[in-house]
Amino acid sequence: MMDKKIGILLVEDHEFTRLGLAMKIENTKGFKLLGQALDGAEGVQLAQKLNPDVILMDIGLPKMDGISATKKIKEELKLDCSVLMFTSRDNREDIFAAFKAGADGYIMKGSSSENLVNAIETVSSKAAWIDSQIARVVLSSIQGEKTENKTQKDAAKKYGLTKKELEVLGLIVDGLSNQEISQKLVVSISTTKAHVHNILQKLYLTDRTKAAVVALKEGLV
Repeated sequence: MMDKKIGILLVEDHEFTRLGLAMKIENTKGFKLLGQALDGAEGVQLAQKLNPDVILMDIGLPKMDGISATKKIKEELKLDCSVLMFTSRDNREDIFAAFKAGADGYIMKGSSSENLVNAIETVSSKAAWIDSQIARVVLSSIQGEKTENKTQKDAAKKYGLTKKELEVLGLIVDGLSNQEISQKLVVSISTTKAHVHNILQKLYLTDRTKAAVVALKEGLV
């Protein structure tokens, strides 16, 4: 019995980018290109018609932008598909708006093909994905805005996170592995794993990527 392929809907108005992505999807084992849309409104219509596993969605689209289209797909139509934002926009407003609208992942145009494939596979499995480049942009923005972060303290208190757990969570958001976190904090790998386990339990989550998304949305880092 053949493994089921990941059905992908591509929503991108830039012809050159769309054709390149379509070729990449069609040539990737385990992927199947179901359709292509040139604007957000058409993307919503095709999503309802084709029922894809993953929608690769640009933000700057005509007629209906990618964030509005994502919100309609997730909140109004309640389609059981994952939306991966694929965009050149790296500002905080768009990043937070995308996740608030229901996006499952956010990846920058210009990312490597391997990174894009990993992102599509991750969101197709119902896990969240956030580009480490985006995490760094948001962290830098937040850290540059204030030295005394009362919001972070309130959020940490809400979830019962310790100062050390917040530090580990910040490194998770920045894309570090358990081994890299252990080396940076000069602690054993078992200690790092224990911190990560506690963080996930307190946030009621099952994987690190979702923890990174929640951390950014809740102001925990």
